[in-house]
Amino acid sequence: MPTQEKPAIAKQPPTEKRYYTPEEYLALEESAIDKSEYHDGEIIPMTGGTTNHNKLALNFCRKFPLTIKEQDYETFINDVRLWIPLTRRYVYPDIMVIQGEPVYHENNKTIVTNPLVIIEVLSNSTKDYDRGGKFLAYRSIPEFREYILIDQYSYHIEQFAKNSNGKWVLTEYDSEESVLTLESVEFQMPLREIYERINFDVKDEEVNESITEIQG
Repeated sequence: MPTQEKPAIAKQPPTEKRYYTPEEYLALEESAIDKSEYHDGEIIPMTGGTTNHNKLALNFCRKFPLTIKEQDYETFINDVRLWIPLTRRYVYPDIMVIQGEPVYHENNKTIVTNPLVIIEVLSNSTKDYDRGGKFLAYRSIPEFREYILIDQYSYHIEQFAKNSNGKWVLTEYDSEESVLTLESVEFQMPLREIYERINFDVKDEEVNESITEIQG
């Protein structure tokens, strides 16, 4: 009995990755509904945030400006872009603290370049990126001195502070009674205030986060 030949399966050509110039990215971002980061030619969609994520950032920002109002600092929350020239990245940190006046990128008032402190609220989908490739990129910024990572699922904060020898020193806080003390700014805040009205039992919010893998 003759064998029947299987029909040939046409091979699909590999999809070429599209690279964008910084100017193309900025033009697209102006009209985009959702925010994206720019990583040296690639546009990376950002994940959606949970209500806990949002409340943690707001809790910090409610107290911080009031505490340091006599000092020369500016605070910006996640709608302001940061340009990192060494790695050619545009990113949206959750919170940035700038000493003195912001230094704008090419006179664009939506893009700054000189954060002293950066604060990120960790999500399951981005925590490795925040601790890894993103932190590495941040460390290339000359003015950058302190990095705060806030866990939204438990009482836990990681504080990386650059000492006088140029080394980054890690301090961890893991109790409601702990007090976060910044090294680069005269500021303290108990974790119970940072985590005020945070419900750790809410799990279904995580489903609403877009699980987009971001490469460092």
